[in-house]
Amino acid sequence: MQRIETDMEVDLIFKIAAIGILVSVLNQVLTRAGRDEQATMVTLTALVVVLMLVVRQIADLFNMVKELFGL
Repeated sequence: MQRIETDMEVDLIFKIAAIGILVSVLNQVLTRAGRDEQATMVTLTALVVVLMLVVRQIADLFNMVKELFGL
């Protein structure tokens, strides 16, 4: 059980890192092309996606704590 949780944590870190790298490249390309509004929208969209991933993990953590203490 411990091994699965560790793999999920590393997987989440890699997903967030991949999103960050992709967004930074897209942001640079769009900014150089003079499309600053689209670059901002890409950044905001990526932020929302990452927040959704993190919130899902936090919800899982709260559920695990709730089950652990029998609440």
